[in-house]
Amino acid sequence: MAMTSNREAVRVPEQSVESSASAVEWAAIAGGALAAIGISIIISTLASGAGLAAVRPWSFSAPAPTTFGVAAAIGLIVTQWVASALGGYLTGRLRTKWVGIRTEEIFFRDTAHGFLAWALATVLVAAVLSLAAVATVTSTSGGAEVTVTAEAADQARKAAASFALFTSVSFLIGAFIASVAGALGGYHRDEV
Repeated sequence: MAMTSNREAVRVPEQSVESSASAVEWAAIAGGALAAIGISIIISTLASGAGLAAVRPWSFSAPAPTTFGVAAAIGLIVTQWVASALGGYLTGRLRTKWVGIRTEEIFFRDTAHGFLAWALATVLVAAVLSLAAVATVTSTSGGAEVTVTAEAADQARKAAASFALFTSVSFLIGAFIASVAGALGGYHRDEV
């Protein structure tokens, strides 16, 4: 004889098991960042070679400087996006497998790892370029007086504003690409 009960199911709270260790795996992040920097160098070298092959300064059929500048900017943006994707993906693939963690948490961690790889690569490249710029300025400024016209100063201001706008948008898109690629890399890591 089976007994039935009219009691409703009671939700039992899930026991939270928190680790004392950090969920951030810096080895995977550093590996992804170094891979992103490496692929940036490779693609930039390839793009500069293609650009130098396309420019013929003594030819009348050479592309206009504006066209060349736009092509160079597009090349740098695409380079940054491809490097961000590769670095983020590798970060997700290189991490250790997390066991006993919800899928949403793993997805968040993989996304965060891709973002951190992008951030580390960006900071390292910015530091190296800043040091190179400072070294160049200090070695070339011999104390000579330079006169700048108002028109030249205004053109430089507009160019700097455009550069800052497009660079920041490219960085935001690169961060998004690296984050998504980190999640994809982690997904493929756990799929195996």
